[in-house]
Amino acid sequence: MEENIIEENEFKTNYTDDSIRHLSDMEHVRTRPGMYIGRLGDGSHPEDGIYVLLKEVIDNSIDEFRMGFGKRLEIDLEDNLRVSVRDYGRGIPQGALVEAVSLLNTGAKYDNAVFKKSVGLNGVGAKAVNALSSFFEVRSYRDGKVRIITFAKGLLLSDETKDTDEEDGTYMFFEPDNTLFVNYSFQSEFIETKLRNYTYLNTGLSIIFNGQRIISRNGLEDLLNDNMTSPGLYPIIHFKSDDIEIAFTHTNQYGEEYYSFVNGQNTTQGGTHLSAFKEHVAHTIKDFYNKNFEFNDIRNGLVGAIAINVEDPIFESQTKIKLGSNTISLKKDAVSVNKFVGNFIEEQLDNFLHKNSDIAEVMLQKVQESEKERKAIAGVTKLARERAKKANLHNRKLRDCRIHLNDSKGDRQEESCIFITEGDSASGSITKSRDVNTQAVFSLRGKPLNSFGLTKKVVYENEEFNLLQAALNIEDGIEALRYNKVIVATDADVDGMHIRLLMITFFLQFFPDLIKKGHVYILQTPLFRVRNKKETRYCYSEEERVNAIRALKPSPEITRFKGLGEISPEEFVHFIGKDIRLDQVKLRKTDAVKDLLAFYMGKNTMERQNFIIDNLVIEEDRPENLISDIA
Repeated sequence: MEENIIEENEFKTNYTDDSIRHLSDMEHVRTRPGMYIGRLGDGSHPEDGIYVLLKEVIDNSIDEFRMGFGKRLEIDLEDNLRVSVRDYGRGIPQGALVEAVSLLNTGAKYDNAVFKKSVGLNGVGAKAVNALSSFFEVRSYRDGKVRIITFAKGLLLSDETKDTDEEDGTYMFFEPDNTLFVNYSFQSEFIETKLRNYTYLNTGLSIIFNGQRIISRNGLEDLLNDNMTSPGLYPIIHFKSDDIEIAFTHTNQYGEEYYSFVNGQNTTQGGTHLSAFKEHVAHTIKDFYNKNFEFNDIRNGLVGAIAINVEDPIFESQTKIKLGSNTISLKKDAVSVNKFVGNFIEEQLDNFLHKNSDIAEVMLQKVQESEKERKAIAGVTKLARERAKKANLHNRKLRDCRIHLNDSKGDRQEESCIFITEGDSASGSITKSRDVNTQAVFSLRGKPLNSFGLTKKVVYENEEFNLLQAALNIEDGIEALRYNKVIVATDADVDGMHIRLLMITFFLQFFPDLIKKGHVYILQTPLFRVRNKKETRYCYSEEERVNAIRALKPSPEITRFKGLGEISPEEFVHFIGKDIRLDQVKLRKTDAVKDLLAFYMGKNTMERQNFIIDNLVIEEDRPENLISDIA
């Protein structure tokens, strides 16, 4: 008690005028980067901060295009570490160039006469890029003059103006600060996806990325065609007006899949416009058929996209990934988002279905099939829900964490993850090593069922799948998903690989959007521990083992980990902490998922056996047996 009083008094004593600090704009961004870009990261996830920096630069060029200036955008990535963006718009006014990229709350986006329905609203974007980059260069080309300024971590290095014969526009080059984005690397695949989204939403815009031309002529229809991994049951329904565009079709996949945008910004977490889209598509279809369909049956298998353009949208954070506006401005009039989207969909879709009876018939069959399947498993579903509620999920099956993705408060939601592992020993090691705030553990009992070719009834009949679905909270779609990362953690052996395949098959069959939205990962754990009295190295491959043995001569101790349960909690903490190695499970249109699952998980036993025989690795050819490599 006395010690606490002393500490409290000491704290009060030290709280003086000198404790009050004023940070410059650039210092504030560097001190609190999360306020401006959401997260840091190393570039291994598409929402990591380095991509937010790139987006902030590109958004300015897109706003120029939307105002009718510059139809070409050139983007170059160098060594996966630095990026340049050149547009051919009006160019930033040269007299205010330094202020435009270094003073917060400074910009032209507050003037709707200059920029209407723009993405950049708060005068923050380019300043954040400047502050968080080890080197930042801006060139403004206007009327035969170019002003060039450079910065390092937000501090001005140089400023010059000279004559030029280049076209008007703006050039920005930046290299993120690797003391903030530790060991970062840009992934070209993530950048290309973002650039394609820009072209879908800005038909007529040509983006040249490392010499490759990206363009879209059909907007959101192109987006769906390029991203659907299951064929549409009917041609994509596509409507567009000045301020709203929608596209959708049904597929035979389970669940729903959506893409949403506001003023060209990919709202990956949706918002009021996406909620309105889902509601009114289902409502209009229900009214057209004049049947008492449930909305979930209507939307099962639906793949859709919506983009709206509005003045002064309100997002839920600086990263602008979720629209929070309940009302929007259109031609100086305020209207509710729900009414704006609903009126457009109801008029366009109702007219379309009356004029296209063949498509309406296919759609009706799909809805009726979904309804029939739901009713067929209704009894099983009810019992499964009750079983999931009664099951002691928070004791042995699920060891939950405190922070979840769908929490409304806090700032660590995106760190939330769940490890899906097999057996008590493995789950026990992870449980004792985990961060109880953000890391949950779900323990499988033996190998899960091969769900290929089965209907969703198995999700409720199989206790493991039913309880996992309940733990993830994805029965009605992934919008209420409780964890940002779903991590399959299995032993690094044949049985472990089999469990991985069975789990991925389950997700592909019934929750493909979980994979397409980037939530599913594979945990990489070390195969070997190589150590001597001074140093310990954990090796994730044969090559790393060989290199470790060479480095730790003479005669280091080598341990082969046969299972997760063999790794002590004291060691395991290294593998699920800040140095965690994860492989993201990705799903693309070109993956031919149906054929892959049929071959690897189907019943073509002899064909698969012949494939295995033809691709066997002979034991004596394995790297660990090549002693000469180590000698």
